[in-house]
Amino acid sequence: METIRLSKLMSERGLCSRREADVYIERGWVKVDGSVVSELGSKVLPTCSIELATQAQREQGSRVTILLHKPVGYVSAQAEDGYQPAVTLVTAANQYAEDHSGLRYSNEHLRGLAPAGRLDIDSTGLLVLTQDGRIAKQLIGDDTKVDKEYLVRVQGKLSAEGLKLLNHGLKLDDAALRPAKVVWQNEDQLSFTLREGKKRQIRRMCDLVGLKVVGLKRVRIGGVKLSDLPQGQWRYLAADESF
Repeated sequence: METIRLSKLMSERGLCSRREADVYIERGWVKVDGSVVSELGSKVLPTCSIELATQAQREQGSRVTILLHKPVGYVSAQAEDGYQPAVTLVTAANQYAEDHSGLRYSNEHLRGLAPAGRLDIDSTGLLVLTQDGRIAKQLIGDDTKVDKEYLVRVQGKLSAEGLKLLNHGLKLDDAALRPAKVVWQNEDQLSFTLREGKKRQIRRMCDLVGLKVVGLKRVRIGGVKLSDLPQGQWRYLAADESF
């Protein structure tokens, strides 16, 4: 049986990100089949048992995940072309007054906070920012099982065949898209539910069937809804919530 890098296997099992795995290994916080492994780059059998030390579990437990209602004009990650990254909205003043997580804003919560997935500059809605590599892997891994729902306002005529193609049958970048769930919400708005996130995917899908997107809002990621979170405000993911 071929061996695999321990950090890669830990990431694949959803224990942490590969970067976090390297930190835990270096600190001696990882046991493989009952023995501590502390050498970076170590390879193991894919069937081995992996155990995280209490210190690693405690560190993971203190990490936060933030749900932000991103407005138009903010980029998801690093600043570009003069536009601010969405994380600049995560301030004490912008915390949602109805946040029931029991957590209050701390500067520590900005350390290592990164977006788990993109939302285009001209789109609004739910954006997840997290310190937790497990959540990032769950939401943006190639094999993610978490679906995302969008409300999309469109202009143009859509035939029955076009709607069928939006659900399954389109290609982008020479690759077939996974099946989606696309239904009319009202006369000019579609609901898209996807399990993948190619760059500007929905806008490009609509282009292919003769529609122009004039508004796009992400309203749900897995089991977490945007609900009544006001635009430009944020809240913590509560302990009883999961994607």
